[in-house]
Amino acid sequence: MTDLTTLLEVGGPVAALGGGAAYARAKHPSVYWSTVGLPISTARLLGSYGSVMEACGLTVAPSRLRVLAVKATTRREVRPVPPRRGIIRPTSTGLRIRLRLAPGQEPADVAASAERLRHAWGVHAVYVSTVKPGVVELRLVGFDVLRRVRMPRKVASGHLKVPVALREDATPFVRDYRAIPHQLTLGATLSGKSMYLRHLVAGLAPQPVALVGIDCKRGVELSPFAARLSALATDPEQAAELLPVLIQEMEDRYELIKARQGLAPGTPDEEITSDVWGLPEDERPVPIVLFVDEVAELFLVATRKDEDRRDEMVTQLIRLAQLGRAAGIYLEVCGQRFGAELGKGATMLRAQLTGRVCHRVNDEASAKMALGDIAPEAVSAACAIAPEQPGLAVAGDSSGGWSRIRTSYLSLGDAAETCRESAHMVPDLPALKPFRPHVPVPPVESPTPVVRPRPVTD
Repeated sequence: MTDLTTLLEVGGPVAALGGGAAYARAKHPSVYWSTVGLPISTARLLGSYGSVMEACGLTVAPSRLRVLAVKATTRREVRPVPPRRGIIRPTSTGLRIRLRLAPGQEPADVAASAERLRHAWGVHAVYVSTVKPGVVELRLVGFDVLRRVRMPRKVASGHLKVPVALREDATPFVRDYRAIPHQLTLGATLSGKSMYLRHLVAGLAPQPVALVGIDCKRGVELSPFAARLSALATDPEQAAELLPVLIQEMEDRYELIKARQGLAPGTPDEEITSDVWGLPEDERPVPIVLFVDEVAELFLVATRKDEDRRDEMVTQLIRLAQLGRAAGIYLEVCGQRFGAELGKGATMLRAQLTGRVCHRVNDEASAKMALGDIAPEAVSAACAIAPEQPGLAVAGDSSGGWSRIRTSYLSLGDAAETCRESAHMVPDLPALKPFRPHVPVPPVESPTPVVRPRPVTD
């Protein structure tokens, strides 16, 4: 009876501790990783590193000098040599460790064994990146960071750089307009595309950038940010008037570059290899970021007159995508559907959009249109996005690399408030003043009087 009582007294706290660990793992995975998962995974890695590398085929035969030294000092068996391991560096989401590859090995050998390493060390995922020739870094992620997105506290940011989402390897996805000037973003209704666009606008609002919007849904997506927009077109008719102004602005900037370089006035724009960033800061025009929401609306036509207008607008968009980067004009093209059946110029426009972000789409053709020409294996990943995961997307670029990303939640009110607070950052561009959206002034409530009139007496 005494032994049973002692067992119950000891088992109660153990059961409570196990239940608390299970609850933390389900509801607060970061807390569980920091307290339980990190020590366990570190112990597994240290205790089984050599055997796991050998099982994965990542070991090599020892050198002749090593064989002679082992035989001279001990009688134990000479075993294959694994890659030399660096210091284990814990993070809030996992572990990082660097490996020096043995002669004859390449990073692809380690990347091919990432799934085996994940199971052997009990982590959520393992990602391999090259640090320098002969050295790779293993990034072990302890839990699914995309289930509940929490952006890192320290994110490298700068001019025309916006940390907009989190990658599946727990690194931030930064939209860098200097590196990738134009991008195509696709997503069906309730897929998170609007949230992605909201992060971009809120991130660019405090920067010295001119924001221009074309929102053919009568402005319901971009109108809340009117205080920060330099121009806004809410239907195809207004877009047909705005795009020529942007083309003229681009040509004026090319003339400015020509004058600075001493080129002849008749030099074609295609032969100018420099850009506005080579100009002195006091002469450099402000960058322009053009957001095009529901780009399919610009391709749809009902009459012959609309078809001519459509062809003209598509041609102007293609010109901006081809020549706008050197003039400091960047495109962010968004839509629910994008395919060759939209009409003439659709595939040509897509070819100029280097960056691609594909949220959940309604058909495989849209995923192929977004990612098929740069990363065919990413198409299946985009088609596998579930409706229960809004904000999850597949991001790729012309280099062929791709990764899953997910944006964190940002309310429309917070994004609009950021734009209102940054209204003083709207640059002075005379050509865009006719398209400046009207910003309604919030009504001012009259204060309640605190002094009451004296009552009338006899």
